[in-house]
Amino acid sequence: SCKVFFAKDPLKIVRAQGQYMFDEKGEKYLDCINNVAHVGHSHPYVIKAATKQMELLNTNSRFLHDNLVQYAQRLTATLPEKLSVCYFVNSGSEANDLALRLARQYRGHQDVITLE
Repeated sequence: SCKVFFAKDPLKIVRAQGQYMFDEKGEKYLDCINNVAHVGHSHPYVIKAATKQMELLNTNSRFLHDNLVQYAQRLTATLPEKLSVCYFVNSGSEANDLALRLARQYRGHQDVITLE
């Protein structure tokens, strides 16, 4: 069920920088689909922070670590008091799944409306 986005003329993307992706011929494309809207590809600050973290520990958030608590505290300090709980997830799919489960638990209904 998984299809290539451009089946008739597929793109072979080989690198990215900022908001752009580049194909094997060097053609530049504006990236509007890869969740990079905030900082772009290959952002030096993100690379530095990721490298520093991976040198220390490279795992997901299923294990306890002080950085998770500190990040949650910093994040919730910027939000209204009602938004005082953080759920750290691995992907958009995982976030959607959690949101549906929380909504179903809270409302007591199983119905969902979605748009294609």
